[in-house]
Amino acid sequence: MSDSTPRHPANLLQLDYLELSRNWPPPVPIVDVHTHLNGTEAVRCYRDVAAAYGITRTYSMTPLPQVETVREIMGDRVRFIATPDFMNPDRQFAHGKGFQERIKAFHQLGSRIVKFWAAPRGRDYGEECGDRHLLDLGHPQRRAVMDTAAELGMMFMTHIADPDTWFQTRYSDASFYGTKPQQYEPLERLLDIYTQPWIAAHMGGWPSNLGMLDGLLDRHENLYLDTSATKWMVRELSKQPREEFIAFLTRWKGRILFGSDIVTRDEHFAPPEENSDMPPQATSPEEAWDLYASRYWALRSLFESDYEGPSPIADPDLMLVDPTKYGPLDSPMLCGKAVPENLLQTVYHDAAMSLLESDQD
Repeated sequence: MSDSTPRHPANLLQLDYLELSRNWPPPVPIVDVHTHLNGTEAVRCYRDVAAAYGITRTYSMTPLPQVETVREIMGDRVRFIATPDFMNPDRQFAHGKGFQERIKAFHQLGSRIVKFWAAPRGRDYGEECGDRHLLDLGHPQRRAVMDTAAELGMMFMTHIADPDTWFQTRYSDASFYGTKPQQYEPLERLLDIYTQPWIAAHMGGWPSNLGMLDGLLDRHENLYLDTSATKWMVRELSKQPREEFIAFLTRWKGRILFGSDIVTRDEHFAPPEENSDMPPQATSPEEAWDLYASRYWALRSLFESDYEGPSPIADPDLMLVDPTKYGPLDSPMLCGKAVPENLLQTVYHDAAMSLLESDQD
């Protein structure tokens, strides 16, 4: 490939993701427990990508008004995770009484999981409406929402912390955001109060520290982790020695679930808007296909293969920490772990089906 060849951030290696999928059946049907499906054309594209890569069931944080549209496209292959209305200008209502009402509506539509997003950057979101701690996991308003979800028998999903790279840069003001270890203090308290299952997204927010995750899982039998946030997982799990990673999956067999964090939008099928603040992730059906398929190709390569080479997905976090060394189209090494098939069967399928079987009605 010449240096002059245009490279898309989701396909730096110019792979034919569809052709690669045809000769690569998964060892078992895959359940993706963490996506964000939005749109119509985008969801149709995702449906085809998922079928190509062996994903037979998808759990999605779809906005409530879009649930029926997504269900019409995906059929029985989709389940929904209840989320608040982040676009509501009345943020106090949206994350309090409004979220309680929304959870009940999701529950009537079959949802049995509620997402509590508690990333440090939520402090900025809360500050803008006069309550910096609005999205903190232990906020009294959050507790009231959790009570509503618990009364309905729903399990919880949460986003705790963020990449180490962000704490080095975006969250360097620990007096505002807190340190990374401090993010886990309310989680551990709440795990003991709300004893239903919890799924901590993105390998619990600390894929670079398996020892810390060992402690969390050991102390809380109701805690599960998912592997979502593909760029983050590729960057950090590739660094883990294979033997240590396999030992971790073996030790916590049944409590690690596959997830991708794929986000679909119909905007991925159109040219970018003029004067847009953010460069688009995709601007055509072909680019959208590559965007969604790249996540499955990278995660499956990480878990199933012994591939060692650059990830096909650009990772801006590299440039965030060292802009003198990395550019916007640089990617980390992807080092496949060749996970044994019996463990893959659990991570890909059995753990999710066992945990979420109450959602299969």
